[in-house]
Amino acid sequence: MTTTLIVLAHPNRSSFNGTWAEASAAACKALGHKVLWSDLVEMGFDAVERAELYNGNGNCSDFDPLKVQEAGAKNGDIPDHVINEVDKLRKADQIIFHFPLWWFAPPAVLKGWFDRVLLHGDMHTVEERFDTGRCRDKTALFCVTTGATEAECGPSGKEGNVQLLLWPVAYTLRYLGIKILDPVVVSGVHGYHVGADRTELEQRLAGVLNDQADLIAEFGRRSAIQFNMDQDFDSDGRLKSGSQSHNPFILPLN
Repeated sequence: MTTTLIVLAHPNRSSFNGTWAEASAAACKALGHKVLWSDLVEMGFDAVERAELYNGNGNCSDFDPLKVQEAGAKNGDIPDHVINEVDKLRKADQIIFHFPLWWFAPPAVLKGWFDRVLLHGDMHTVEERFDTGRCRDKTALFCVTTGATEAECGPSGKEGNVQLLLWPVAYTLRYLGIKILDPVVVSGVHGYHVGADRTELEQRLAGVLNDQADLIAEFGRRSAIQFNMDQDFDSDGRLKSGSQSHNPFILPLN
């Protein structure tokens, strides 16, 4: 049985983001999946990593998150609400993230979820990352909304190419070895539409919800974001001359 984890990062479960996440869950259940939920805002997920959350590490002056996470993973000193999320992630074969882009990035609660749940020493180690990541058996999909229009979020848009804005989130998961599918982006989603514009938006969003079952059914056949492999880098961690670059964030030396 496939296990799907739905991660929702939006403060309103009745928003389009929340309704879209519900549509993903319903589609997965219809296919016989076991569905796990992490509605980060509703559950009050604490997004700020800090010393006092760990026993014996209340001294903020020498708090090293990576070392504390690694030690906590070994001795069981990880907060229960984090362990609950780690367990969901371990069990999941696929993860569907639903979130809006705010200020050209996901909401802070999702970044905090990454900071705290992708535990060093547990979900990844220095030796087990990227091509050798511990989560190579998992696949993720981003279902994202933007307030800007599709044109504004395109390659030449004034809001910046949404595919590039999502790259840091995708590379976070790539670090763990997760396969990341091409994202689904729904643009122009905000509450200021009136009249015919509002009607058009509602019809468009209804179409997205109606198509979600087909999208989930095609999950395993959807194309994935391309990343450079470990072998494409030299001993200093630079992309080798002549190696193909897949995005503007990593370019070969001239």
